[in-house]
Amino acid sequence: MSEVDSADMGPWLSPDDMEYVRRKVPILYVDVVPVRLDSLGHVDAVGMLLLALDGTIERSFPTGRVLFHESLREALARHIDKDLGAMSLPQLPASLTPFAVSEYFPTPGTGLYDARQHAVSLAYIVPMQGDCHPGSDSLEFSWFTPGELRIPELQAELKEGHDVLLREAMAQLGIA
Repeated sequence: MSEVDSADMGPWLSPDDMEYVRRKVPILYVDVVPVRLDSLGHVDAVGMLLLALDGTIERSFPTGRVLFHESLREALARHIDKDLGAMSLPQLPASLTPFAVSEYFPTPGTGLYDARQHAVSLAYIVPMQGDCHPGSDSLEFSWFTPGELRIPELQAELKEGHDVLLREAMAQLGIA
């Protein structure tokens, strides 16, 4: 899995220090758009998490910070394993060129919004060969066909910013 030192895997900054850094420095994230492909490499389905947090329910993609001294490949593998389970069997891309680079700002109305911080996210489309089973009780995972992805009600359920990510992924996959 990851070659990150175990000392770096925990809270590498205290909560107060992390809050301070988030106010001063953009934080690097990775986003994962899980896909299932048919035998010809066409998209059969795109997977999304259903989150139940703070009294709200919204759909999202696996996402998270890149830790200190962690490669992008290691960060992708860690977040996929954490959010989709060890049996998801991801096929990480040979080239780590993201299909999208997004900026989230802590100011409402400035585009993509994250109240905590200014973040830069590198987004990857990752084929999954196995079964996805989220490791948290607050998560559920579902696959959606290309036709279902076009339904406005489904797109409206997405966490702020992930609706944009979905549309960019659909365009990249040729299912826009």
